[in-house]
Amino acid sequence: MNEQIKELIEQAGFEEKDGHISIQGVYMFNTHRMEKFAELIVRECAKRSKELGQLEIGLGILKHFGVEE
Repeated sequence: MNEQIKELIEQAGFEEKDGHISIQGVYMFNTHRMEKFAELIVRECAKRSKELGQLEIGLGILKHFGVEE
């Protein structure tokens, strides 16, 4: 999992163990699905930046989170 995304997941109060993400010790999210969800959010933010004419910001968002164009 990308370290930036993993850090945000932890900041949100989730823990990752054995490919699953938990909150308050209850494992309920598959790590791969959570990572995909976070990637979709990053892509949407980058897309919106580009739509507003901020191409470099959009590309910077993708690069910061390690998401390929």
